[in-house]
Amino acid sequence: MTTVTTVTTTTGPRRVLFYVQHLLGIGHQRRGATLTRAMQNAGLAVTYVSGGHTIPNLDLGGATLVQLPPVRAVDLYFKKLVDENDQPIDGAWRARRRDALLATWEHCQPHVILLELYPFGRRQMRFELLPLLDAALATPHSPVIVCSVRDILVASPKPERLVEMLERVETYFDHVLVHGDPDLIAFDETFPHAAQIADKLHYTGYVVDRTGQRGGPGSPGWDEVLVSAGGGAMGDSLLTAAIKARARSALAEKRWRVLVGVKAPDADFAALCDLAARESGVVGGGAGQEGGIVVERARGDFPTLLMNCALSISQGGYNTLMECMYAGCRSIIVPYAGGLETEQTLRAELLAQRGIVTVLDEATLSPPAIVAGIDQALASPPAAAAGVRMDGARDGAGQIAKWAVEVARK
Repeated sequence: MTTVTTVTTTTGPRRVLFYVQHLLGIGHQRRGATLTRAMQNAGLAVTYVSGGHTIPNLDLGGATLVQLPPVRAVDLYFKKLVDENDQPIDGAWRARRRDALLATWEHCQPHVILLELYPFGRRQMRFELLPLLDAALATPHSPVIVCSVRDILVASPKPERLVEMLERVETYFDHVLVHGDPDLIAFDETFPHAAQIADKLHYTGYVVDRTGQRGGPGSPGWDEVLVSAGGGAMGDSLLTAAIKARARSALAEKRWRVLVGVKAPDADFAALCDLAARESGVVGGGAGQEGGIVVERARGDFPTLLMNCALSISQGGYNTLMECMYAGCRSIIVPYAGGLETEQTLRAELLAQRGIVTVLDEATLSPPAIVAGIDQALASPPAAAAGVRMDGARDGAGQIAKWAVEVARK
């Protein structure tokens, strides 16, 4: 039997247990890491609980990382989940995960429980989250319970799911941090019951990784075309079309750097390397020559590459969009629309209406479409914040620190 030591001290930094579960891409983890660093800057001690696969180069600052037995989705609709051995999860696996999460909570004794996305998503994980929330509410000095959610929810085909989200917030949550700006899009545009929890909503502004370093000639990514599709296993069609578009584009003489997701299969990575070599005219393969195409796995210094690039071509994930705006780089966005995904398209279109980015339709993506998109992007001003609040990490961390102090005084 494993003995869990319970933390009972009332002095020292206020403690936060931050639960983040990614199932397909890794954007949730990257945004969670940015918020985690900000919470530590606000004086909080953070225990970061990850339920997905291990991500290289995830900068959590000095936070304590607890890795639960990882789970991932193998379909675009998140219907089939598999464990670390690629086996379907079952009741025994769920029980082990639940017990591991509860043991972490008992050890941490947090002043704040922060759940990323739930109850507005991650319904598949309710087998462990509802026991955690019930246990927290049953304690004599229950912690503040907070949801951390992005600005736009994926459209639900079942209205009853929206009612369930509302009921969960009303039952369990003290606050909901919406990482967005209502001047761009209000939460009620994708969550129609927002008015009923208005007293719990707090808009933080967008959470942005600000670790990028702007440099000059010779600095990472300087004057390159940066092609990316997030850190997950999706986006092969975008990367392929971009590589094929290079020779026909107005930026054919520049170096193109193609970043492949860390979870993309090795065979797909090798195929992209071979394609890049052929498109670069390299006999015998091997992309990466000066003025050619470099293919590599997603990098931890992606924000720096954005700071220094001539143009970014990417999918439209929350993090990438915000980092493009912060970097002020010209940007072509191809929103991911697989499965039931709608949030990338909606956010990208709102920014395109402000002239911030150039948007291409994933359904009609082709090398000629990217060539035309490059011409449009080069004729447009670089991306800019354009009045959109981008202080979400600092604001959100400040709110959490305030709530942690308030509960500690009870």
